[in-house]
Amino acid sequence: MKIMYLTIELIVGFFFLFIIVKFVGKKIINQITPFTFIAAIVLGELLGNALYDHKIGVFYIVYSMTIWGGLLFSVEYLSQKCLTFRGVVEGKPSALIKNGIVDREALRKNRMNINQLQSLLRQSETFSIREVAYCYLEANGSISILKKSKYQKTTQEDFNIPSKVVSVPVTLIRDGEVLWDEIIDMGFNESWLKSQLNTQNIIDYKDVFIAEWLQEDGLFVQPFKN
Repeated sequence: MKIMYLTIELIVGFFFLFIIVKFVGKKIINQITPFTFIAAIVLGELLGNALYDHKIGVFYIVYSMTIWGGLLFSVEYLSQKCLTFRGVVEGKPSALIKNGIVDREALRKNRMNINQLQSLLRQSETFSIREVAYCYLEANGSISILKKSKYQKTTQEDFNIPSKVVSVPVTLIRDGEVLWDEIIDMGFNESWLKSQLNTQNIIDYKDVFIAEWLQEDGLFVQPFKN
């Protein structure tokens, strides 16, 4: 009898889950937000816990999944119809970089640090902050980047431009802390770093929010005070 009840519960739960995902699943999978992520986990937990609790019958599985699916559908419907409600549920994009300057306050509000921002940029095939004019953190956690005009992609063959050696940018100072290992690996020393900073009217390392070295373009520096 237990096998029969479990089989019935599995079949019913499977089809109800299929119906719910059919209505709101594209939102959950393709444009996941913190709310939809948690909602999807709870939906799976409702079904999983109900299947292995012998005191819960098919009716309670159908009832709980219907209520939760109805709530998800209602939230999705209201998000489409009401802009204010959409902003509360989904959140809004945050500008992390504006006019080539990293917005430290935006990083703080989104509980991010410069390391995480650089990691997201590299995952988007952007290896230097200097290339970015604007960077937005989307509601689903991904980033959207608008590069400065000189860094936007062009086809070299169209202009008969000879290929150049590509260098990887190296972060030398982050949050006022000098990364001496990186400087030593490049064959430079403290005197060289000071001279580079002096050319940009910076005396103290602690005044530097981010400093990045690129062989072709030299040192890019953003101080704490913009």
